[in-house]
Amino acid sequence: MRLTPENTFRKLIVIGDRVLIRPSTPHEKTESGLYLPPGIQEKEKVQQGYVIKTGPGYAIPMPVDDEPWKTDADLVKYVPLQAREGDLAIFLVSGATEVMYAGEKYFIVPQSAILMLEREEDW
Repeated sequence: MRLTPENTFRKLIVIGDRVLIRPSTPHEKTESGLYLPPGIQEKEKVQQGYVIKTGPGYAIPMPVDDEPWKTDADLVKYVPLQAREGDLAIFLVSGATEVMYAGEKYFIVPQSAILMLEREEDW
C-alpha cells in the first residue's frame, strides 16, 4: 500500500498512554495567540506540536479468571487519555522520543510529559 495524505497514519497504532505529536514550527501559533517564544524553543526543554494520534490510555488489568465465556476484550480495560487528536500540546522534550515517519519528524510522548493542551472547541 502506498502512503498518501489520507492514509498516512491509518496503519500506526499508538500504544498505551503515549501520544504521537507533529512538532509545530517555532513561529507557528494558534488563533487564540498561544505560542512558545523562540528562546524557549531553542533551549528545547519544552516544545509544542499537534496531537496526531493517541493510544488507548492507561491499562487496568482485570482479575484473571478461568471463565471460558469471557472474550479477550474483557481482559483489559483502559483509563482514557486527556489528549485528543487535533489538540495543541506543550510537552517536555526530555520525556519524548523523536522519530521519523514518511520523511517527517514526530515525537512519541507519554501523557505524563505533556504540560498543557489547547483544544479548539467551544465549551
